[in-house]
Amino acid sequence: MTGDDEPSRDLAALVVPQGGRMVATGDRYEPYRLVGADGVVVAAAASFFRDLLAAGRAEATVRSYGMDLLRWFRFLRAAGVRWDRATRAEARDFSRWLQVAGKQARPHWRGGDAGGGAAVPAGAYAPSVRAHSETVLRAFYDFHLDAGSGPLVNPFPLDRSRRGGRAHAHHNPMEPFRSERSGLYRPRVPDRIPRSVPDSEFNEIFARLPSHRDRALVAFYVSTGARASELLSATVAGTDPGRQLITVVRKGTRELQELPASTDAFVWLRLYQVEMAGLIPAGRRQPLWWASRRPARPLAYHAVHRMFERVNDRAGTTATLHSLRHTAAYRMAEDPALPLTDVQLVLGHAQLTTTQIYLTPRKEEVIRRVLAHHAEQARQAAGRARPDPAPGYRPEVLDVLFGNGAS
Repeated sequence: MTGDDEPSRDLAALVVPQGGRMVATGDRYEPYRLVGADGVVVAAAASFFRDLLAAGRAEATVRSYGMDLLRWFRFLRAAGVRWDRATRAEARDFSRWLQVAGKQARPHWRGGDAGGGAAVPAGAYAPSVRAHSETVLRAFYDFHLDAGSGPLVNPFPLDRSRRGGRAHAHHNPMEPFRSERSGLYRPRVPDRIPRSVPDSEFNEIFARLPSHRDRALVAFYVSTGARASELLSATVAGTDPGRQLITVVRKGTRELQELPASTDAFVWLRLYQVEMAGLIPAGRRQPLWWASRRPARPLAYHAVHRMFERVNDRAGTTATLHSLRHTAAYRMAEDPALPLTDVQLVLGHAQLTTTQIYLTPRKEEVIRRVLAHHAEQARQAAGRARPDPAPGYRPEVLDVLFGNGAS
């Protein structure tokens, strides 16, 4: 409904309970389920998830999409609207609610319903989160629109400039493309420069790593540019120290790819393997990385993430695990002997334009060069011979005025 028939909703007074949840099933055919506040599986989300999996989407993608759907279904429940009766008014109010209300405080995942975990503080949703949510919900309603199981009109429409035609249909090839929003309620996401770890900060972190395993992990991360989950997929058979290669499973394509790594990474790996001999299962098909606690079990992403957080606390730094990938990308991109297409292949980027962001100068390097420029300007000014003053000016007064050290 639009105009005077549009329902009035007080978003400031709207309370959205934290009902429902995403449940991991352990079933490879249906890894996640969206359960509503009534404890019943949401059938509309289940069919959407099956379609995503059939299209080759990763399980992590299903979970990510499910969290956006969970947020939307919670909002609709609070608004008293069924998902298949949602209109543009609900989509607009939901988009505005994400901007204003932001995240709600919730118990920490370690505490569960029984308490024991500190509450996660509330905060505003980032534009990237809101943009992802708009994309997911538009795809969700497009799926049900095609299947005939949802509303006749997608509540999350395309931008007015995109309707009735293809994007950039009349683009002049001699002019650069202009960025445009694909969704009407999709926020503008600012371009972010990937954050790398400065050498001095990296040295502080590496010096405080507690074990050979952690040193090997960080050395591989910063030399291969692999994602955190990709490196953890390596097996014993996937390492080739003689050729300095390690084989990982790529996050998007799920394909095996050999990545070159530094000599130091393999040295630390060998020290870790000698240290763990007899303590972990042997076999070439066994995982390469294992948790330090007993009984022995493969190392999980959250354990590596927590390890790196503890090291950051001890070093007094704020680097993230993913910033090691950015650091490796910057180091490779800054090497004039290494073509950017080689960097693209190693990083696993589908588009070269994604790799080109690492050609942007790092902030710390820009600051260092600009400060050196100012110091050089000051040095040249101090050594530059000052011409004789014009008649009527006293040299000692000019020295005091321009700071030449004379009194």
